[in-house]
Amino acid sequence: MLYRRLVTTVLALGALLGAAQAQTPFDTANVRYPATVSLTGSSLQLNGAGVRYKAIFKVYTAGLYLGEKASTPDAVLAASGPVRLHVVMLRDIDANELGKLFTRGMQDNSPREEFIHMIPGTIRMGEIFAAKKRLLVGESFSVDWIPNAGTTVVVNGKAMGEPIRERAFFNGLLRIWLGKNPADPQLKDALLGKPPQRPGNDGGN
Repeated sequence: MLYRRLVTTVLALGALLGAAQAQTPFDTANVRYPATVSLTGSSLQLNGAGVRYKAIFKVYTAGLYLGEKASTPDAVLAASGPVRLHVVMLRDIDANELGKLFTRGMQDNSPREEFIHMIPGTIRMGEIFAAKKRLLVGESFSVDWIPNAGTTVVVNGKAMGEPIRERAFFNGLLRIWLGKNPADPQLKDALLGKPPQRPGNDGGN
């Protein structure tokens, strides 16, 4: 009888510990990503987060939020609900230049015929970053996909302009980090929930 009670107690404690761990925020480069966020009434969970390196320098952190966990780029791109990619700057950077690098990243990771249809969206995104001029350490932006609405760029918590409706544009953005030629292979793995590796990439975005 006592043995059964002990087993029951251990199992209960294990369940509570697992639940607590599931709600624990994720810290990367002193930036805290909450375990869950709410987007248009939907609860999204942190799929993974990591650091974008340029040579040995930390440029920004990025965290990916999905309705359900995904471990492959195809699974992320096929997500049917809201999606958020949140970026926090670790260095000051020219926002206009960052927008151009994102456009190049989309071009490098998308078939030519698909990228042609993304051009209007990339121009609008470039205008958003050009208007900001500089992103400073600690500032942030999110790229949110909301079904039946589109892609919204949110800078320091403020939505910038009308949503870009085409899903292909949002997937093109995600491929900057999750495509075959990602901005940083280690960050790609981190966003997919894989264990971190040593920095060593010198990509573009």
